Parts: sequence; structure tokens; C-alpha cells
Amino acid sequence: MTTELTEASDLFESGDPQGAMRTLRRAADSLAPADCAPLVRRLAEGAGFEDLAEASAALAAHPDRPDALYDYGYACIERGVSALAVPALREALRGALAPRRGGLFRRAPETRTHPQQILLELAVALEDEQRHAAAVELLTEHDGLLTDWPGRYLLVHNALMDGRLDAAGRVLAGLGEPSDTWRPAADRARRTLRRSADATPTDRRDLRGWHYTLTGGLLATLSPYGFDAGMTGRWAFYQDGFDSCRRGLDRLAVVLEATGRRPASVALLPDRGSRALGLAAARLLGLPAAPYRPGTPDTLVVAYDLNACEPEVAAALRDRADGEVLFEHATCWTDPPAVSADVSTLLVQHVVAPWEPSLRIGDSGEPERTPGDDRSAEELAEEICAAEPEPDEGDGTTPADPDDLLAAFAARVRSSWLTGPRDRVRSAGPVPSSKFA
Repeated sequence: MTTELTEASDLFESGDPQGAMRTLRRAADSLAPADCAPLVRRLAEGAGFEDLAEASAALAAHPDRPDALYDYGYACIERGVSALAVPALREALRGALAPRRGGLFRRAPETRTHPQQILLELAVALEDEQRHAAAVELLTEHDGLLTDWPGRYLLVHNALMDGRLDAAGRVLAGLGEPSDTWRPAADRARRTLRRSADATPTDRRDLRGWHYTLTGGLLATLSPYGFDAGMTGRWAFYQDGFDSCRRGLDRLAVVLEATGRRPASVALLPDRGSRALGLAAARLLGLPAAPYRPGTPDTLVVAYDLNACEPEVAAALRDRADGEVLFEHATCWTDPPAVSADVSTLLVQHVVAPWEPSLRIGDSGEPERTPGDDRSAEELAEEICAAEPEPDEGDGTTPADPDDLLAAFAARVRSSWLTGPRDRVRSAGPVPSSKFA
């Protein structure tokens, strides 16, 4: 048993199944799938995942069968542990493609699963893990197994997520006409390439350029800390303040002015944070405010954190009404919301809103917990409007990002902005940033 597998087993036995799974995921590529299967079965049983438990037991009993490896990998993807699926599906694909008779090769076990299906699931697992470069290499290597839809479309998508715009464009141009099922995916890829022509991202540190290319959203601010130390403009943890909320709204005004957008009203979402921010936006922009109603044209919809909205509200926002602009203050980049905002103040993994309980450093230098702010949305809006929106100078490593730079970018992309549905983009794209495991 390897050191990592022993560690994972010990964590499970000590009552820490989450720690055991984290260890398995971290070391997945160095562990034999059949060796992990008994522990994965026990973890799956504890979580009530009967499909994964059954597939793990079958793999432990038949470690060389491509079918068993495929079923295990498929169940891992379905249960959100694609890291464990990758090595299993790689092994399944090797087995399914091995010569069946004669020659110097051993006879591969019979498989009921077509190699093409194994290949596609492996590409999906790599995509889930945001290993887009590996997915591109895999699909390119086995192009002979692919059909245009979905196989070569997966190549296009992963090439886009890996920043290979030219390659994605070439492959997309060669694809046949998609069926109705795949037409939305084709349209999404075409819109992405069109946005890339406007945004012209300069390199893999151009967070604003790549964020717009992939999501269609304008990023209003960059994190001023750790740009050269792994963050590249994103936040991992952010303790928000009323001044940051005000600065986000001021930067939103810059975007609206630069793009020539003139909303007629502000639409208020029902959660307290979004309502507070919406009321502040209405006051600062001199617009009337009313509860959000799907399909209302020329509105500015304001959200603090779309992941905090009710699912039905987020779903209604996917299809944009004429002239509608969706603004989100704190956009989660590791677990993106169901819809991509048209403007985001910042990209963050975990945010603590100004009105939520928080942990701060007290006068004594020791951490202390502060209570939440129970004031009404109207009172919080007043606090946001009264805040001093001074930009945080940070540590001096982040490139300068004055209002005129944001305005110039927004003006440059205005022709492709606010076009098409607000697709969810699960990947962080080609710009790397550090995050909590």
C-alpha cells in the first residue's frame, strides 16, 4: 500500500472521511484505481452513493476489465470526484484499444463499452478537473475515434479553456452542421471566439481579457494582493467592506458610461444583500428601483452574490431581456453561479459580506469574532452610499488599473457585450490562481 493510500485509510478509520477523500483526490494519478477501490467503496457507502459503491466493488473484483474501470470512472464523475475517474478511464481506454489476438501483445479483456465512449468520458473527467491541456492532447491523439459532435466539439471547448484560440477556431470551422441538441454549444463556442477578437487577451495573466472572452462578463477590479505570487488578480478569501461595495458600484458606472448603456431602472433581487446593493445602485445612479421581474427590458439587475440567490431566480436570469444588465459584486470563480454576470466587481473563492459575522484582528492583536449586522437592506444601502470608495493600494505588484483603463476595455468590447444567453462557465480558464483545497 502506498503512503498516500495508507494516509487516506488512516484518516477514514479516524473518522475523517472528507480528509480521506481529499488525500485520494490529491494523489489519484499516482494510485492504481483497483488499489483505491476498496476504500472508495467504504467512503461511497458512508455517503449513500450506491452506484459508486457497487462500481468500486466490481473493480476490486475485476481490476483488469475495461468495463469495470469504465463503470467506476463514470460513477466517480457522477459523484463529483473526477480526479479518481481520470486514472481509471485512462486504464480502461488502454485496455479497450489493446490488440485482441495474436502478435506480441496479451489478449485484452473483452469489453462491452466502445473505446469512443471511454475516450469521451475521460475527456469529460479531465475537463471537470480543469486539466484542459491534457484533454486537448488526449482528443488530438485519438482523433480517429471522434465524431464532430460531441467529440471534436469537446476538443474545441477545451482548447478555448486552455487559451488556444487559433486551434479552437480551426477545429470549429471544420465541424459539420450540429444537430439541434448541439447547436447551443456551437453557438456558445462562436460567441466565445467573437469575444476573443474584441478582448484580444495578451497573455495568461490578462485576467480581465480572458474573463470576458470566456464568460462575456466585464471584471471591474483586480485583487491588489499577490498578483505575482499566485493570485493573478483573483481573491481566495475576502473580508468585504462597505467601501468595496461602493467602489464596485462606482466602477459599474464607469462601464455603463463607456458602453453607452442607460438602464431605465434597477431590479431588486429578494435576498437582503442584493436588495441593499440594488437600493444603493439606484440611489447613486439616480434610477427608480422595483422588485425583479423576469423579462423587464432596460433594467439593471443587481446581485451581491448570485450563489446566494434562489435557484429559480438565477435560472430566470439566463435569458437576457432587451437592454438588461446583470451586475454581481462578488463572483465565485471556483464554484461559478448558474449564470455569468455581465459585470462583476471581483472574483473570489470565499467572501464574507460586510453584514455577516466575521473574524477580525482586535486592538490587542488577537483574532476576535464580530457579530453580524442585522440592519435592514435600506439601512445597509445608506451605509454603502456613504462609504469612501478609495482603491486599496495592495502590495504594489498588481498592474495599475485606473478608471480610464477599465473604460477603454469596456468601450472596445461593447459590440459583443450583452449578446446571447448568460452561460455558466465552470472553468477558470487559462489564467491560473491559487485557491483553498
